[in-house]
Amino acid sequence: MNIEVNAIFQIAGIGIIIAMIHTVLKQMGKEEIAHWVTIVGFIIVLFMVIRMLDGLLHEIKSIFLFQ
Repeated sequence: MNIEVNAIFQIAGIGIIIAMIHTVLKQMGKEEIAHWVTIVGFIIVLFMVIRMLDGLLHEIKSIFLFQ
């Protein structure tokens, strides 16, 4: 199975950046904005994972339907 290593590094990078932004905003006393940044980062990663799962399901479908 071909694992997208770049996608894993992108997800990890987004997580690290979001964690740093969240920490800085929380230290500044802007906890509400920090939570929104975390939610937006989660949604971005969620869309990336959904796109990867869609590709996997298409590949599985093509294998079983012999296309």
